[in-house]
Amino acid sequence: MQITDKDKDIIRWQIGREPMGIAAIAARASNGVPLVLQMRSIVDGKPFPTLYWLCCKELSKAIGSIETQGWVKEIEQRIATDDALKAKFLANQQQYVDKRQQQMTPADQTVIEQRGFTEMFQRYGIGGISQWEKVRCLHMQYAHHLVDGNVIGELLDQQFELYKLLDSADIR
Repeated sequence: MQITDKDKDIIRWQIGREPMGIAAIAARASNGVPLVLQMRSIVDGKPFPTLYWLCCKELSKAIGSIETQGWVKEIEQRIATDDALKAKFLANQQQYVDKRQQQMTPADQTVIEQRGFTEMFQRYGIGGISQWEKVRCLHMQYAHHLVDGNVIGELLDQQFELYKLLDSADIR
């Protein structure tokens, strides 16, 4: 689906600035409001390893509050002690890397290869993190969850019922 002028206006309002590097809207609320943006791998001539960007204000605010409660460290501790969770999380990281490669434009792929960024894009997982057993940002984990499914997003939904905010996404 093509990004409309109305979509661009909503996204501009959501993120508080002119959007750059958007390839597509990867997830929408039932009312059509963008929730997650799919990003290009090269933005303004620079590598951008974040495939999915959460743009919904309500979700961003809620997840910001969860992060300030210490949930990044809590989830990292769970990953370190729960082998099944760790295996799912590492699989999510690899799926993200693979999907980013599949979604990459030929032009971005050429720039990445020419500038020697290929290894970096194979190494950086969700949110551009190179240590796959760590959680860099719950916002990016949840954005990935809304598009492709993600074990961290599942935990956030179980603990905080974030899914209830999906259909309340507002345009202003």
